[in-house]
Amino acid sequence: MNFARLATNAKRLHMSDTTIGLATRPTAMIDPFGRTISYLRVSVTDRCDLRCFYCMSEDMTFLPKADLLSLEELDRLCSAFIAKGVRKLRLTGGEPLVRRNVMSLIRSLSRHLDSGALDELTLTTNGSQLARFANELHDCGVRRINVSLDTLDPAKFKTITRWGDINKVLDGIEAALAAGIAVKINAVALKNVNEDEIPALMEWAHGKGMTLTLIEVMPMGDIGEGRIDQYLPLSLLRTRLAANYTLADLPESTGGPARYVSVGETGGKLGFITPMTHNFCESCNRVRITCTGTIHTCLGHEDASDLRKPLRASTDNELLNATIDRAIGTKPKGHDFIIDRRHNRPSVSRHMSVTGG
Repeated sequence: MNFARLATNAKRLHMSDTTIGLATRPTAMIDPFGRTISYLRVSVTDRCDLRCFYCMSEDMTFLPKADLLSLEELDRLCSAFIAKGVRKLRLTGGEPLVRRNVMSLIRSLSRHLDSGALDELTLTTNGSQLARFANELHDCGVRRINVSLDTLDPAKFKTITRWGDINKVLDGIEAALAAGIAVKINAVALKNVNEDEIPALMEWAHGKGMTLTLIEVMPMGDIGEGRIDQYLPLSLLRTRLAANYTLADLPESTGGPARYVSVGETGGKLGFITPMTHNFCESCNRVRITCTGTIHTCLGHEDASDLRKPLRASTDNELLNATIDRAIGTKPKGHDFIIDRRHNRPSVSRHMSVTGG
């Protein structure tokens, strides 16, 4: 990787970024259903240092490193979307912090925060590397992150992740909080695994000033087993929680899939992401890009457009922008996730680690 060239490009792009004022803001990307696309999630790697059993098979075959976009290409691609109206950028994986030299990319992208072209630069992480990078992330303008954590029980954590060390994750969360980064905990609700632990996980998160968001397991990618035995409807879990806690719906709407409630007894917020029991697509404002440069405009569809080819075909963005526009024009109205005994197979073939969580 030519980091001198990356720094030179970043400086050059920063000069052009500062010319994007409110009066010259580009026309927003609007999909066929009138939804404005302002949120981009980019996977920087399909690799992860954990093997959560609902996400990956134990013996994953990862992409050849040569297939991945370079850090320079990821920077250019993200910058092209920002120039087209994206205001929130989330880096994902796999585990984004295991990508070699990923902090150089994050630092380069932070110029869009400085220029005002970007409102938020954030990431989703499993927390295993946070203790190393928390302070530098804050220095790069990252003020909020999502940490995936399904249990506080060390033995159960190792079972879910197959070999993870929960102490590394907890240390990373503490480091992020100490650095001034707000943390939201994401927990996948798993039947007969962590469903009885949700109240304790919620009270722990709220006690540290963190929001907890619960997520239904999604039928993505072959993990070597079906998901029907993992699936726990959040409608059922909410009913259970309501028997012991005062849950009040909050009117918050960020265009995202989570629906939030306040919890009277803890003073914290609890989110529910329900791709199975409630199709949350009516306000979807996002698209996803894989680490190979494939854009998916819907998490639950096999739609795909190649952005790597136009990215590499020219040094200007004319061809790239035209390809992006065509992809946005194919964004479907909603996903069609199904989990039942007749459909005990992935709704889409790609793993979440490839798509970007």
